[in-house]
Amino acid sequence: MSKKALYLLGIVITIILGTFLYLKFCCNCTMKTPAIDTGKVSKVVAPDETIVPFILNGSGIDYHTNDNIKFLKNSSTALLPVGDSVSIGVQNLKTFLIANPKQKITLTGYATSDETNTTTFENLGLARANDIKKYFVSQGLPDAQLNTKGEVIDKWQTKKDTLFGPVKYAFEAPEAAPAVTDEWIILKEKINGDPLILHFSTNKSSDKLTPAEKEKVADLVKYMEHVKEAVIVAVGHSDNVGNRDSNVALGQKRAEFTKNYLSKNGVDGNRITAESKGPDEPIGENTTAEGRANNRRTVITIK
Repeated sequence: MSKKALYLLGIVITIILGTFLYLKFCCNCTMKTPAIDTGKVSKVVAPDETIVPFILNGSGIDYHTNDNIKFLKNSSTALLPVGDSVSIGVQNLKTFLIANPKQKITLTGYATSDETNTTTFENLGLARANDIKKYFVSQGLPDAQLNTKGEVIDKWQTKKDTLFGPVKYAFEAPEAAPAVTDEWIILKEKINGDPLILHFSTNKSSDKLTPAEKEKVADLVKYMEHVKEAVIVAVGHSDNVGNRDSNVALGQKRAEFTKNYLSKNGVDGNRITAESKGPDEPIGENTTAEGRANNRRTVITIK
């Protein structure tokens, strides 16, 4: 065999041997197709623990936003201005409270146990609740319908040195009006059946009441304290001496005097109506001194 044929045969043997060795030892590591997971993989996002929503949830109001009022650590003063969504919630609360004057809301402020309280309040949580109350009042919310509480807890949602919304809002059930029981019905009938009548000298008034009249005043005060919707009506009268317009004015003056007297003795003046009948409803003869004296009076009843 010639040298040239031997050379070609060596090349062929080398190629065959190389291919065999490649397939035996290297194929699995380079040609293996990895398994493909065709199922969908959900991306898990950790919740933002700093988010504490601003929530107003009561009978007749339901407002929610992820924005909130913020405080710096160790501080009792809210960071102002608040965001637009919180501001809208505050205005909604204002409208709700004004429309429901018997509704009250308790603001509970929170502070963490590692914070320092430098305020005059019992704790920093209470100081924060009162700062929010002050802000609410500045926005027109009724002061008398806002109560405050404070609590110190182990931790609160924070980001660096900022606390997010460490105040919660709880709507109290409106106080139910006391039931008008038989006792109060009977007392009203007693008051109106034998009403308090104050008599006046001509153009004069006096607050010197008899023991019986003072007892009637006490009944009026007692009834008004219990039946919160009741109204007293004081009607002034006069005799017919002089012209009618002057007597109507005199009757009004007597009714106003009675209203002031009752206001000083325990009855809310806003719940007393004063009016005048002048000489139009006499109970005595204006032709006699005794009759005219009986006509110069104020009659007090429960409406």
